[in-house]
Amino acid sequence: MSTGFSSVTIALLLQTAAAPIAPRPPASPPPAPAPTSAPISAVPAASPTSKPVSAVANPGLWPTAKAMPLRDAKIEARLDAIVARMSIEDKVGQLIQVDIASITPADLRTYKLGSILNGGNSGPNGDDLAPPIEWLKLADAFYDASMARSDGRPAIPVIWGTDAVHGNNNIPGATLFPHNIGLGATRDRDLMREIGHVTAIETAAAGIDWTFAPTLAVVRDDRWGRTYESYSEEPAVQADFAGAVIEGVQGKVGTRDFLAPDRVIATTKHFLGDGGTGGRDQGDALIPETALRDIHLGGYPAAIEAGTQSVMASFSSWNGAKMHGNKSLLTGVLKNRLHFDGFVVGDWNGHGQVEGCSNESCAAAINAGLDMFMYSGSGWKTLYANTLKQAQSGEISAARLDDAVRRILRVKLRAGTFHRGRPSSRALAGKMERIGAADHRAIARRAVRESLVLLKNQGGLLPLKPSANILVAGGGADDIAQQAGGWSLTWQGGGLTNANFPNAQSIWSGIDAAVKAAGGTATLSANGSFAKKPDAAIVVFGEQPYAEFKGDRPTLDYSPDDKADLALLRKLKAAGVPVVAVFLSGRPLWVNAELNAADAFVAAFLPGSEGGGVADVLFRTKDGRIANDFRGKLSFSWPKRPDQYVLNRADPGYDPLFAYGYGLSYAKPGTVPKLDETRPAGLAVASSGIVFGKGRVPEGWSLVLAEQGQSKVRLLGVNATTTNRRLTASAVDRRRQEDARSLVWSGGAAEARIEADRPLDLTRESNGELSLVVDLRVDRAASAPVTLGMVSHDGAVVSVPITRTLATGTPGEWRQVVVPLQCFAKRGVDMADVTAPFVLATDGALGVSVSDVRIDSAPVPMTQCGD
Repeated sequence: MSTGFSSVTIALLLQTAAAPIAPRPPASPPPAPAPTSAPISAVPAASPTSKPVSAVANPGLWPTAKAMPLRDAKIEARLDAIVARMSIEDKVGQLIQVDIASITPADLRTYKLGSILNGGNSGPNGDDLAPPIEWLKLADAFYDASMARSDGRPAIPVIWGTDAVHGNNNIPGATLFPHNIGLGATRDRDLMREIGHVTAIETAAAGIDWTFAPTLAVVRDDRWGRTYESYSEEPAVQADFAGAVIEGVQGKVGTRDFLAPDRVIATTKHFLGDGGTGGRDQGDALIPETALRDIHLGGYPAAIEAGTQSVMASFSSWNGAKMHGNKSLLTGVLKNRLHFDGFVVGDWNGHGQVEGCSNESCAAAINAGLDMFMYSGSGWKTLYANTLKQAQSGEISAARLDDAVRRILRVKLRAGTFHRGRPSSRALAGKMERIGAADHRAIARRAVRESLVLLKNQGGLLPLKPSANILVAGGGADDIAQQAGGWSLTWQGGGLTNANFPNAQSIWSGIDAAVKAAGGTATLSANGSFAKKPDAAIVVFGEQPYAEFKGDRPTLDYSPDDKADLALLRKLKAAGVPVVAVFLSGRPLWVNAELNAADAFVAAFLPGSEGGGVADVLFRTKDGRIANDFRGKLSFSWPKRPDQYVLNRADPGYDPLFAYGYGLSYAKPGTVPKLDETRPAGLAVASSGIVFGKGRVPEGWSLVLAEQGQSKVRLLGVNATTTNRRLTASAVDRRRQEDARSLVWSGGAAEARIEADRPLDLTRESNGELSLVVDLRVDRAASAPVTLGMVSHDGAVVSVPITRTLATGTPGEWRQVVVPLQCFAKRGVDMADVTAPFVLATDGALGVSVSDVRIDSAPVPMTQCGD
């Protein structure tokens, strides 16, 4: 699910990469996998050039799931009685779920909708960092509204869904587990069951009924921004974990634990094939039905056998057909062949992408087998009205409507929402001490220990003596948001401080505690400087947080244009300091140079809130014993080259750097030879900023000055001016030398724009409620109206006024101007074909300095489009 506003930049552009070589020993010689290279493009290729012809599945070719004893005669009888008393308006309401940013309890008194959700940045009263008690209060308010009836029709409780994907990660203070890519490295089903249960407890304590987890995507191209949400490239791992996670969240079918008060409703997602879209989020899986079945069905049969009560449809397509509208899969395979008797929920306006549909109207999705729309935005009343008309006209048949309603109500009855009362009156609700409880954190810390994969340990550097003098360096060492990754308090994660994570522990804090307890010395120095030479340095670095399409990347080169981390490793090594690298990432990445610059290298993935688990494994005990050996084994193959996007065990031409299942340990050491650091020719280097940053635009972009009636002037260096000197650009400093540009209008119509060599497709970003975010400083007040605009294929500038926005705030101070992409879309910009995402224009005098321009999610979006 995508949503909301956070503060991490999205990379749309080219990044680069490089070359091969292999280490020894591989853990266990795997079968043979993956084509090692893929086409080079500005964004991950959407698909192969020739696509299979059919998007219609043949259910008879698919496996079946064992029928579980889920049906209960009493529940079915009550279900019959409730449905018989419902009006068609009531029934249509059950089919709609709305984000809490767009609906109030008062709305729910009039519109009896089936569900609400909180998007990744939708918190109670607009505060996505609200404390747990505020979530519970709002849950009560929505529940009360849903149950308020005086017309004799049945009162049906609303259910609240949330993305509790690695713990109840929306709630400050909650236990955050490693993301799934790390959990996949543990190969520990019992641990998965415990994690599921803890997540359920901490979700129920906040009054929430339902989690949108687990993700069972089988990722086949690691450029995908959701790779870290997958347990493995191997379908067998998803199948092995699925049942355990579902049992942890919901309890075991056929026992008193099933949907007991300390459990919540689980969601198995995203059905189907989202890991096979060529590395592009919301892309198209151009694969034969056999591959969709044999690879991507993965854990679904096991999840259904374990009693999963909801399945989320995928944003993605299969052979050109959107999954939200594919009846052969949603109904034919999932419901009829696999005997799934829960309900199918959509994903964040995903129904609107079905051909012939919009966000506010999509009978085709319901007719295909979707049971509940997931809607974000102010138009949900229009969706309700249109769906009601479609049900009244027979476009949605009475049988299909009743089937969807029965499925939803059946789950609500099984989950006890009809008889357990207000959320605050339930067994766990309000027990805030269970959120981030010590025993929960202990399970998370164990998960961190088991998820770490030791890639290199030359000379047996690890484990370290805690009594030594230890330097801890790198930007990720004392940054809980970075170690937690996306989906951590906010949708994209990042942009937060450690204080936003009560109960959590950074990796640095865990190391410091371990070393001090043994009488050693630990020093934190992000840049690696030291007064006294340390006995060893631990450098923590890696990817910045991201979620969904914001994490899509064109190659697997870790950091093609910013070598600060590599320079830090090399500096310490050159000083004769033994170096331990702890790498934070949501996927395997090409880090050959970083591996060469480190004596030991640990793939920590995204460990979550318990940074102390890293120290548990890196250090001996005070008395010299090894208390915790490395147990993690790669669940994703590690690339030898940056263009090895598709690198999966048992595929032809399999040639990884570290094979699937690889992982050294203290008990079974190994050596890694010097690795080739050469980038393959043809891989371009891109900026980590999106549109403008660090004083430059990325390759494939141009900063252009123009005045009316004159030729454009491209800014090739740091200074430029238009023909009649109406607009002048020059370099200024913000964070570092010449990292921003001063733009001075002297009077007369002129504009500064950033153009892309090739049109951009920003439809996903617009649908995901991202914005055009500009960091600027007003140096001279405007003498005439100022606009901020975009250009699409027709060449017309579509603008919003920002004159008053620029006039607010303190002159001379840096600020952000934020305009939602949907503002431009509503005014006519074709978001599928944007040629200039930034046009700043005025007819008068103005002076501004611009340091950053990006397509981003923002913490405080403009509520209106312009002034």
